[in-house]
Amino acid sequence: MEYMKSEEIVELFKEKFNDSITNSRIEIKTAGLKKNSYSLIWLEIKPKDFKEAVKLLCTIQFPHFAIISGDDLGEQIELTYYFSLYYGERFKEISLNITTFLPKEDLKISTITDLIPGAQTAEREIIEMFGIKVEGLPDSPNLFLPKDFAKDTYPFRRDEKGIYPLSKNGKYVGDNIVKREEEVKKIE
Repeated sequence: MEYMKSEEIVELFKEKFNDSITNSRIEIKTAGLKKNSYSLIWLEIKPKDFKEAVKLLCTIQFPHFAIISGDDLGEQIELTYYFSLYYGERFKEISLNITTFLPKEDLKISTITDLIPGAQTAEREIIEMFGIKVEGLPDSPNLFLPKDFAKDTYPFRRDEKGIYPLSKNGKYVGDNIVKREEEVKKIE
């Protein structure tokens, strides 16, 4: 197997997606007593080319998918998908993280489960927690939230769609959430 270097991978993405790559960086880290190095690649890409970027990643080598993280930045939601290339190959593994920003007025992204089936759980989580429409992923019951959870309320959002509208006077409520004015009781 021929291994691509981090710099070659970044160049490949830049050539293929040109203006769609808005930022990229390579971090070299060391670990262990012998200070073996490993690479982390960070790519930011526009949503319109996100799925094509994952397809390109799959042509290098079928990646190991870890998770999707998200953050509500106010006007947009940041999603970062975490992958590894050459997974399990001693001193060859490269972490490749692809970030895209979804404007809140158009919260949708294409599923990657047709490319990487293991991404289904993480995609269902961003649906439940952020209210993102994952196009091509069939509707399914909630994985993490109860069936009777308030419709159009998303726990990881920091705006009017977030958890705070469920509260009274901006304070937490709910059976499993300690109210701020209550003292936490020790369980003996």
